[in-house]
Amino acid sequence: MKLKSLILGSIAAAGLSTAGYAADLGVLTSLDVCDSLGISGLTISSDTNCLQISGGVKYEFYWGDYKDEPTLGVVGLTDSILGNGGPINIIGAGTDPVTGGELDWRSKTSAWLKFVGSADSDFGTAKAVLKLQLNDRYDVRNEGAVVAHGDNLNEDASKLIDEAYVSVGDTTVLMAGKKSTIGNFGDSQPFNFLRTFGYNEVDNGILLEGDEDGFGGHVIQVVSDLGNGVSVGVGLENLDGSWGVSYDLDGDGVTDAVTTPTQLAGTLVGVVSYAGENLTAHLTGFTGGILDGEADFYGIHAGATGTFEQFKVRAALGYLQNEFLDDSKLHALVSAEAGFDMFTVALSGEYVDAYGREGYGLGGSVGFAVTEGIKINLGSRWFHSDAFGAAGERDVVQVAAQLVAAVTETIEVTGEVGGYFGSGVENSDDYAWGLGAGTDSVGYGALGLKWAPGGGFTSSLKGEVTTESAYKVSFTAEKTFD
Repeated sequence: MKLKSLILGSIAAAGLSTAGYAADLGVLTSLDVCDSLGISGLTISSDTNCLQISGGVKYEFYWGDYKDEPTLGVVGLTDSILGNGGPINIIGAGTDPVTGGELDWRSKTSAWLKFVGSADSDFGTAKAVLKLQLNDRYDVRNEGAVVAHGDNLNEDASKLIDEAYVSVGDTTVLMAGKKSTIGNFGDSQPFNFLRTFGYNEVDNGILLEGDEDGFGGHVIQVVSDLGNGVSVGVGLENLDGSWGVSYDLDGDGVTDAVTTPTQLAGTLVGVVSYAGENLTAHLTGFTGGILDGEADFYGIHAGATGTFEQFKVRAALGYLQNEFLDDSKLHALVSAEAGFDMFTVALSGEYVDAYGREGYGLGGSVGFAVTEGIKINLGSRWFHSDAFGAAGERDVVQVAAQLVAAVTETIEVTGEVGGYFGSGVENSDDYAWGLGAGTDSVGYGALGLKWAPGGGFTSSLKGEVTTESAYKVSFTAEKTFD
């Protein structure tokens, strides 16, 4: 009996010891570096550092006959904040359409992987950030040669590094290395569903969106949270001086002026932002090319959004002065939205003196919630160009009807029909900055399917066609993790 009691007592003691050890382990876990720094997600920790890992992969495939479709000659794309513009295509064919009527396609893989190593310091959290990014793209135009695009055609390992910087601090943070700009270019999206022609030229902003050449790159930055929703920042960016610009001032295909990377190196950026309960606002100022002692360009970007119960009001302004060419660019926007039980009304207006165009435009839309999972959007936008090369004034109008239906919790179907009308629509046969007879109307239709089964995976399939015999099928698949 004594032996049995001894064995049972030993087992009980071992159980109590294990429970105590687990409790101690629980205490230790709560004091893990990642937990103490408030970092969650996919992490690995040591005694002093927390390593957070995130990433994603996206694949895109386009196929059709869309490289020789009609273009809109009202406003044009810009490759950089100092670059020249050109017409755009209706279903994304690029800025240099050609004729031929043969098939076109694109295959593109994008991937990114980000590591953030964090540790505590006397000044706050100290971080080392490394982000690797790859854009691998191949295009075929009119069944011609396969043309490689992307970030790393010369197999330069440095091109794969999208971000590599260190930072330290909590309310005030010092950052240095290779990263994006601290400039705030938000509060600039129109509320109407078609948005405006000038806004769409930037893709996500008014004049600037922050990823243009001249911003970010090699940087030294300081940002500070002053409390009560106010934050400020100042930074020296583009210290690597990795870009220059060639200008074709008269559009004849011959370079008339050139700026070198030395001239444009160094951009001083300052920003003040406010984020309150009913108001967000910012002012970003910048001047570039300062490392040689002479500023070659400067400008501002400002925006504000106010929310008052069912109403929203937004205003934004972007201005750029190019000292090298003694030229300026201006883009201004106002937008308002009113939301009611069954429908939403939005109206936007803009003035553009940029992208090789000068003019003004309006956009409006009405959205109806037919049922809980079905919404109809009706919209139109118009732009008047005061100066369009030798062709003089031009106008373009787009009208569209869109249906968005949530078929299930994971599947959404979108259909859209519409058209472009007016002297601002030109056929690629007459492509010469708006010169030539052109065509004055183009109709289009699009049908898309989005699938989001969960787990960070999303996919889409979309078909587009125009009355000028252009068509395009797009497939995407994407997965992110953090």
